[in-house]
Amino acid sequence: MTTFQEARAFLLKHRADYDTAVKQFRWPDPAPFNWALDWFDADLARDPASKDRAALWIVDAGSDKETKLSFGTLSRRSNQVANFLRAQGLKRGDHLLLLLGNVVPLWETMLAAIKLGVVVIPATTLLTPDELYDRLDRGSAKVVVASQDQVAKFSSVRAGNFVRIVVGASASHEGWLPFEQTATSPENFTPDGPTKAEDPMLLYFTSGTTAKPKLVRHSQRSYSVGGLSTMYWLGLQPGDIHLNISSPGWAKHAWSCFFAPWNAGATVFVVNQPRFDAKGLLATIACCGATTLCAPPTVWRLFIQETLSSFKVSLREVCGAGEPLNPEVIEQVQAAWGLTIRDGYGQTETTALAGNSPGQKVKVGSMGRPMPGYKVRIVDADGRAAKEGEVSLLLGADRPAGLMQGYQGEDGKLSGADGDLYRSGDVVFADDEGYLTFVGRSDDVFKSSDYRISPFELESILLEHEAVAEAAVVPSPDAIRLAIPKAYVLLVSGVARSPATALSIFQHLHTRLAPFKRIRRIELVTELPKTISGKIRRVHLRRLEHENDRTDPLRGDEFREEEFPELQKVRTAGSEADE
Repeated sequence: MTTFQEARAFLLKHRADYDTAVKQFRWPDPAPFNWALDWFDADLARDPASKDRAALWIVDAGSDKETKLSFGTLSRRSNQVANFLRAQGLKRGDHLLLLLGNVVPLWETMLAAIKLGVVVIPATTLLTPDELYDRLDRGSAKVVVASQDQVAKFSSVRAGNFVRIVVGASASHEGWLPFEQTATSPENFTPDGPTKAEDPMLLYFTSGTTAKPKLVRHSQRSYSVGGLSTMYWLGLQPGDIHLNISSPGWAKHAWSCFFAPWNAGATVFVVNQPRFDAKGLLATIACCGATTLCAPPTVWRLFIQETLSSFKVSLREVCGAGEPLNPEVIEQVQAAWGLTIRDGYGQTETTALAGNSPGQKVKVGSMGRPMPGYKVRIVDADGRAAKEGEVSLLLGADRPAGLMQGYQGEDGKLSGADGDLYRSGDVVFADDEGYLTFVGRSDDVFKSSDYRISPFELESILLEHEAVAEAAVVPSPDAIRLAIPKAYVLLVSGVARSPATALSIFQHLHTRLAPFKRIRRIELVTELPKTISGKIRRVHLRRLEHENDRTDPLRGDEFREEEFPELQKVRTAGSEADE
């Protein structure tokens, strides 16, 4: 019987020996295991070699404030939070909506929820009130833990029977309990029973091909134990200071700001900036001695606009995720720091399932090879093995620990990760050495600044505007964000293809979409390309954007968001990607 500790030790030992790791690695057996109690508390917080080491290090660049908490301190604090939540009536299986930025209570609450067996619904602070209500409703949240700046959003949310807890409130808010009361709860925590591997732990809302986001459910096993593959790809070791640039509420934050670094016994390092500043962030990375770094392509492209060689960093490993990086970025980082950026790949539905791990030959443009524990098959539309096809995972006896339990439907039933094969929806090309190169999405979902964008969701919002008859959303190439959402819009009869019409549509989108989803360009056209059955051919429009072809007879009048001073951009404390 393989334990979590044994599986972890094996991957750390063979961190640079890919062939041995892939051939001999075995996932821990799905026995009762509570990662927060049986690993974080029992090993990291009690081992003399690690208990006093920094588990979490947050630097607030705007105020020059920094916070460090040891594994031992976080263990005690999360016990207090767990006891406080229990006192509010929260129990195993209940759902908690977590709406926080990168502040200490986020990590304390995550640990506390895992100890209790409570299911966490991570959410970005960029949510609109409508999106927030959807998560409360379909997520069946019994409690909300939110920052003070999120409280106002709940005034327009229909009253619900859930406990409201506010973090960092400078004044009292009616109906809200201050998170600071958790400090009066006992520091010792006793679970109400063993945690089963199949008990649910996380419920993510993710973009899909329908108007509403899908609900991705992970178990107590899948993201914690499954995060061993992410630890392996990142090349993390005990004592590392790991910086992952990702916003809370997204799966990558749980990957690399929670499970993977703490699986390794590394420090989670976070830098909060009022507004993303590449030069300032690089200076902090150098000053604080970060040893490992993972950042989306958007950030790497901003980094190389600075003189990288002037920053004396202590980095050993550098990684990228979201989309393949172009050769220029990789070459400039290699020239300045002598380090090669290693791409990795996974989904909200999985942990890291492929990547360029330490010691592998890196092929520019490739997202690497399958990680230990993942049996990947590339199949065509009929399920046959192919060189170019959909990334799929073998299930049954080969089911990886890091795969979701499934998509949770309105009736609570799961789907999408059952049967013989899980199909990811991502199309890749596999070369003769097993390296995978991303081709595209089979369902037209695309990435913008590392955020997944669902065309169908945005098109549904566009169609709510009285002037819009039909719409198609596609990615338009962008030097910084990789791609931005662009809409091809067919107007209703009698409406002019004018700047005033475009402005009206933009204003409608601003009230209905979070900043990271906003459509940045609109092209008003007289016709949309369609199949013989009447379906819009997005592939044709994607090609027009990719090739920047303005001669096609389907082209219309393009309007850009930045052309309208009436549109006030909403700046966030995150990166440029948040916009």
